[in-house]
Amino acid sequence: QVQLVESGGGLVQPGGSLRLSCAASRFTFTYYGMNWYRQAPGKERTWVAYISSSGQTTSYAHSVKGRFTISKDNPKNTLYLQMNSLKPEDTAVYYCNLHRITGEDYWGKGTLVNVSS
Repeated sequence: QVQLVESGGGLVQPGGSLRLSCAASRFTFTYYGMNWYRQAPGKERTWVAYISSSGQTTSYAHSVKGRFTISKDNPKNTLYLQMNSLKPEDTAVYYCNLHRITGEDYWGKGTLVNVSS
């Protein structure tokens, strides 16, 4: 069974930075593109960023473009999200996601990012 474990969240002041990690196991990480999603309190989960299997192609939600960077280290089976210039509206639980073309979705338990002064 696919396992995804997020880490790196915490409390940060507006304008600060955090790097989230997602340790992946029990599937061939190199073969798959990956996503980050987030869910703010009282809101639906929304897509944040995508990276292709090789890491050469990325895309971002408009709200984070230019501030967040998604990357993956295939030998380490780890997905990252570097978040800079954080804003209070970035406060959310962040999830990494594997979406297979067969339609299956796999999620970690998430890591909480709280942007507050």
